Amino acid sequence: EVETKFQVLNEQFSLQYDRNPIESIKSRLKSTDSLIRKIRRKQVPLTVEAIEQNITDIAGVRVVCSFPEDIYLLADCLLQQDDITLIEKKDYIEEPKPSGYRSLHLIVEVPIFLQDEKRNMKVEVQLRTIAMDFWASLEHQLRYKKNIPEDQAEELGRELVECSDISAALDFRMQDIRKRLARAELENEPQPTELQRRMGARLREQPVLTALETNLQNLKEKNLGRAGRLRGRQTGTDQETESGRKDT
Repeated sequence: EVETKFQVLNEQFSLQYDRNPIESIKSRLKSTDSLIRKIRRKQVPLTVEAIEQNITDIAGVRVVCSFPEDIYLLADCLLQQDDITLIEKKDYIEEPKPSGYRSLHLIVEVPIFLQDEKRNMKVEVQLRTIAMDFWASLEHQLRYKKNIPEDQAEELGRELVECSDISAALDFRMQDIRKRLARAELENEPQPTELQRRMGARLREQPVLTALETNLQNLKEKNLGRAGRLRGRQTGTDQETESGRKDT
């Protein structure tokens, strides 16, 4: 359900702004082993009600965006939908984790429709840029390597944080380049002619369908007039031919 909402938003942006803010969307359900480990770690009672109340990331959606501002734009668009309820928000972009991890986390509640009932389901939504996703994927692989001496692990941890800072700086630099390109493109757009401005003003004054109907009606009248003239010419030719036969 949540994944579909993001797909629709991406299509809407593509049609309206001619760009796609989403690079990829992945959904997942927490594995049974992972769920059991979390239940034990948090000491949650083994009842359905307790698990639903305390474990909020059984279902998850990860949305990878092009630029940092796309993350907040998409989050706002999602939360404005009337069937989405925000339960919790953690902004690890504004305040990264000590490890260097960056991402925007939302816990939302969305209704799902079963055979004979409607139930509210909690879903964890992670929104991050391509660079953030790249760093997080590699950090996860490197962080959990076995048999690394403690002093080397600490040094590697510091390097990972430094790489995270470099990655974040690159994100905002690329975003700034995109904005400058958009401004330059807007400034260099050819100016409309006086006729185009008048036509644009007329179209803005009337609904799109009315404008289309008017144009179609004008075209129809023009074609009817042309057909009438052709019929008139043909009738004149026929009359001349008939008159010539009588004279003969």
